Amino acid sequence: MEEKIEAIREWLGTGSINIFGFPMSGKDTQGVKLAEVIGGKLISSGIIIRANEAAQHKKLTDKGNLIPTDIFYEWVLPYFERGDLKDSPLVLSSIGRWFGEEDTVMETAERTGHPIKAAVLLNISEADVLARFQKLQILNDRGERQDDKDLNVFQVRLDEFREKTMPVLEHYKALGLLVNVNGDQSREEVFAEIIDKLYEFSQK
Repeated sequence: MEEKIEAIREWLGTGSINIFGFPMSGKDTQGVKLAEVIGGKLISSGIIIRANEAAQHKKLTDKGNLIPTDIFYEWVLPYFERGDLKDSPLVLSSIGRWFGEEDTVMETAERTGHPIKAAVLLNISEADVLARFQKLQILNDRGERQDDKDLNVFQVRLDEFREKTMPVLEHYKALGLLVNVNGDQSREEVFAEIIDKLYEFSQK
């Protein structure tokens, strides 16, 4: 695997890999691990948005909806400009979830020296996502996130993904940047497939 990771590093340079998937598909989990092995940094839209909501005492996502595009641009895009990220490859966790945002995200990434070179989709069925939701209610291992506790709110998040994010993925696919990964495996198996698929993609 190390040879494949090294090849990915060389191909990626200071570019970006954007990871997408349904809620609970493992985007941040896999993103953290991928960033670690390639010597990169993770930018997670979910983490950034929740931090800003807490700091500014705003509730924009408590009903499961995506934040408005103008606020997404204001809160998330400045991270591409950070000096501590300048010389690092980036792993993006769902940066640009609403159809129409992806072009601005790609332009910002390109301008700041982090061109998006692949978009990884962690494929998992809605039935499996709901099974993970139900299991979470027993384990309670995601802290105090209200959007993971209320089934109605969670269903809105699934609807938002289908209606607003799937068209984003179609756009990446049309650009030849989409990499499909089976997300319905163990974490270790998902990560191994991410490496395999990115290695194959990097060799094209």
